Amino acid sequence: MIIPILLVIAGFVSLIYGAKWLVEGAATLARKHRVSDLVIGLTIVAFGTSAPELVVNIIASVQEHSDIVLGNIIGSNNFNLFIILGLSGLILPIAIQSSTAWKEIPISLLATVIMLFLLNDFTFPEQSFISRVDGVIMLALFLLFLYYVFIQMKNDRDIQTTIPTIPIIPPSRIWGLIAAGMAGLIIGGRLVVTNSISIAESLGVSEKIIGLTIVAAGTSLPELATSVVAALKKNVDIAVGNVIGSNIFNILFVFAISILINPGAYNSNFNQEIFILIGGTCFLLLFMLSGQRKKLDRWEAGLLFGFYILYMIYLVIQEL
Repeated sequence: MIIPILLVIAGFVSLIYGAKWLVEGAATLARKHRVSDLVIGLTIVAFGTSAPELVVNIIASVQEHSDIVLGNIIGSNNFNLFIILGLSGLILPIAIQSSTAWKEIPISLLATVIMLFLLNDFTFPEQSFISRVDGVIMLALFLLFLYYVFIQMKNDRDIQTTIPTIPIIPPSRIWGLIAAGMAGLIIGGRLVVTNSISIAESLGVSEKIIGLTIVAAGTSLPELATSVVAALKKNVDIAVGNVIGSNIFNILFVFAISILINPGAYNSNFNQEIFILIGGTCFLLLFMLSGQRKKLDRWEAGLLFGFYILYMIYLVIQEL
């Protein structure tokens, strides 16, 4: 039992550093070929923060562990919303731009609702099938979202994309970073998936619980670090944008790629977690739009954080 846990931790470390090296190498290569910071931010940096979820899900999809796939997507989004945003709000009350409250959060909510209906074949039967058509629909929506973000950033001169500060390095080191990053992601993803399943079998719990807890929390570590540091530096727009953007990316892109690789039957037990995600997003939207200031106060952030901690404890106790 100890060895699989240590290997999962090693997998998460490999995923985090793999994503970091891949972003650093790819961003340097893009700049060398005079690709704009805007395009780098929309593609490479955005991909890098969600690379752990994507790689874990690709490996889990290939190995046909659908509960790990869905548990990672839904669990990561809930972790982002309740734990990361809640913790960031406890550090510093979060006031956001009007566009985030009126556009990005509703887009995240709409994407979640669409996913819910696609997973349940729109009619909520006892047994639903996730088809590649569902994946194509979500991927098309993701491309529309990228186009929306591109237009928003192009029209707003005040928006700055977070680009890593990278020194000039030789081509051999650039390709070395890209290769090391990809290797780190693949090795880390395999370690996480394989040993998370071993832990589930040893504890006698379902892959769903492991996906919603251990895997989801681990793959969300880059978002956690980014948002907490942003909150400490009082960059609240980055803290919120990181969470909302990651949630949209996970649903529209990671989910789409996962089911394009391996469509199959849907475990309707995940509906409960999706409803919680919808409820949490509505809660966030309500408090952001109520009152004169679009702000998430500490007590509201505490509600988000506390609720999900209690819910995770309830899930684990119920499973054991």
